[in-house]
Amino acid sequence: MQLGALLTRLSDESDAAVALDALGDVVLLAQIQEMGAQHDETPGEYVANASRRYAARAGDEDWLALMTAIERADDPARVVLGKMLRWALERDAAPVPAMAGGCSCGAGGCDDHR
Repeated sequence: MQLGALLTRLSDESDAAVALDALGDVVLLAQIQEMGAQHDETPGEYVANASRRYAARAGDEDWLALMTAIERADDPARVVLGKMLRWALERDAAPVPAMAGGCSCGAGGCDDHR
């Protein structure tokens, strides 16, 4: 399966849930269930959203590491899913930085740039 096709399949929550079950990684499943619960997502929703976030936000180094892992893997789809999920879990577990002035504009607060 090509990477684009895999990402498309993972964007469907039911396909994502099946893929997560197929990994057979109970530790990863528990982490997904816990993080998903924090975000009001089922495991399938979390996996689908995590794959979308990876596709949209992963940096060049993340993609290079993924491509290298794919080249070495006996089961590339398993590697892709595992790396994307661990990437998402790591970012979701990180503390959210406080925003200056309570806004996300980056200008030091909305009143500062009116």
